[in-house]
Amino acid sequence: MSEAQFYTFFTGGLCLLIAAALLIAWQLWRFRDEERDGAISALDGVSHEMRINLQRMVNEVAQIVDTQEAGPDVLLPVQHPQLDGVNASLIKTNRNAIAVIGATYQELEARKMALRAALAQKRDLGATLDDAMDATINGIATLYMWEEHAGVRPSEAGTVRSWHVRDWMKKHGFAASSFPGMHLRDEVVERLRQYGLHLTPRPLTHTAHEYYSMRYDRKADPRAPFWKRKPKTEEVMAIETADEAADFANGSYDDGFEDDVVYTSDTEDMNVPDELDAMDGDTTADEDDYSDDETDTGRLPN
Repeated sequence: MSEAQFYTFFTGGLCLLIAAALLIAWQLWRFRDEERDGAISALDGVSHEMRINLQRMVNEVAQIVDTQEAGPDVLLPVQHPQLDGVNASLIKTNRNAIAVIGATYQELEARKMALRAALAQKRDLGATLDDAMDATINGIATLYMWEEHAGVRPSEAGTVRSWHVRDWMKKHGFAASSFPGMHLRDEVVERLRQYGLHLTPRPLTHTAHEYYSMRYDRKADPRAPFWKRKPKTEEVMAIETADEAADFANGSYDDGFEDDVVYTSDTEDMNVPDELDAMDGDTTADEDDYSDDETDTGRLPN
């Protein structure tokens, strides 16, 4: 083999090696992108699956309330294959949030089983329906934290405006009047606040009448309910009573009333009636005659 053939062979082999390396890198990059897209799709499927189950739960509870003769076959079983697939795979995600979603499904299934038993036995559905509505509200709150805050704890999500939660529910079709006798969106907002989510604005603590009826008190305790004063101890009461008794004995006790004011009249003030008589004498005879006239002749209309 000549030197030219050797260099040609070496160059061709090096080019083939570089092409193979690039092909392997491209395949690995494509597999990584497909795995990432599959993970995102699976997590979106968990959200979609939970949303469908919650909407079905809302419709079933509303149907039971509206139709008193509904049977246990109205309640369909809760299925979550997407969640099971995520649990079985090695997708990198918030496993604590996945566990919370699983617990929410268990609660929903338990409430459905209780409703089926009550419908089959023709028992009173009041308490059972309340439990089912409460479980649905918990599920909607869990779904919001999963979709909007990646399943973090409510205390770690930061400050959130309450209208953002309401708009999210409106976008996903959770009507405010879905459950009879309650405002669903308000209940979900309050449930998130109970879980520790910092929602603004805060709920009102006083009505307008209560707020403007409160009196300002410099000795009030700001940490007491409605800024009430702290109750005085017996020692403080005894000291204050002794001080008041000492002031009363010395004549310097202040009872809170002003002293009586004595008004004196000077000689100039006593001449006021004389001045009035002089003013009465300034009127002319024509004016007196006009004032004594009882007829309306010559008078201007009022």
